[in-house]
This record gives sequence, C-alpha cells and structure tokens, in this order.
Amino acid sequence: MKVGAEVRRRGNREDGRQVMARLKKTVVMVGMMGAGKTAVGSALARGLNVPFLDSDEEIERAANRTIAEIFARDGEPFFREKESQVLARLLRGSPCVLSTGGGAFMAEGNRRMIREQGVSVWLKADLDVLWHRVRHKATRPLLRTPNPRETLRALLEARDPVYAQADLAVESGEGTVEQMAVRVREALATRPDVLETDE
Repeated sequence: MKVGAEVRRRGNREDGRQVMARLKKTVVMVGMMGAGKTAVGSALARGLNVPFLDSDEEIERAANRTIAEIFARDGEPFFREKESQVLARLLRGSPCVLSTGGGAFMAEGNRRMIREQGVSVWLKADLDVLWHRVRHKATRPLLRTPNPRETLRALLEARDPVYAQADLAVESGEGTVEQMAVRVREALATRPDVLETDE
C-alpha cells in the first residue's frame, strides 16, 4: 500500500502546461466518519472533471428517508443490505469518485466488489481528528450512545485493520480539503490502470 503523502507530486509539465488525466476506474473513498470522504472526494472529482457520488445520499434518495431514520426504523442489518445494493449499482456506472459510509468497507462482499470494479482509497485519521469533526453532529446514528467518544474509539480500533486492506491510503489530518485531494490524486497517479495521464 502506498501512502499518498509519500508519492511524488505530479500536476504540471516543466513547460508549465497542465497534465491532463483520465480516470479509468471508480475511486471509492473509504474510512471512518469524519475522515473527510465527502469533502475530499468532491474536491477530487472536480479536479478530475468526473461525477461525485455519495453512497449514503443515494441510499437516502432510494429510501426517501435519512440514514438515521433507516437505522431507527429498520435497523443496521437492513441498512447494510441496502448499502451493498446501492454500492453494486454505482460501481457498474461510469468512472467517478464515490464516497462511502464508514461501515461500507467492513463487508467482505463490498470489499470484493470495490477491488474488482474500482480502487479503494483510505482516508486515514486519528481519534482526536475524527472526534473534533463529528462531536457536534447529530446525524451519526452509531454515536448515539452514553459515551460517543469511547464508541468512536472502539469503532476506530475495530475498523482500522480492515481499512488497511484498501488499495491506497492517504493521511487525513493537516491541510485543507484541496491539499488532501491533491494527495489522493498523487496516490492515484501511481496506478496507471486507474488514472491515465498524457505525460
């Protein structure tokens, strides 16, 4: 696995002209809630001039309910089933940048689909960064517990070894959203089967 921050930056030719890039596979952003998958993925998609999709938004649109409402009414197993169905549909589409929910990559079937049809990018963040980003948000059903920070810590501990199976990893900590998107693009540039440039 290559960490994006360690990849040599690519963007402009020596003559100053912009390097053109063509996305050949869907880029699937994975990682914990609060890692920045939606913000960074959206910025990456703009830079690559491809669509940006959010699997949670697609699930909400299909169910006509919010994620929190789905969890409350139908439970997590039902949500995970719908999540896999939506993920399969989105992966069959044209190459894009796809943000997934924090638990999507936990299912082996989802990891297999992503591996076969796209490339996974893990936005890696530590507990303090994640907690700072999610502590004031009421839209995280898994954190509706007496001690949400401890719940987040336990989720991070359980999920990190699975996220580590992603094709690429990029640190999601310091820097702006745009800077993190550049790091992801640098990581993708190491995979010519995913990102083709005119260099």
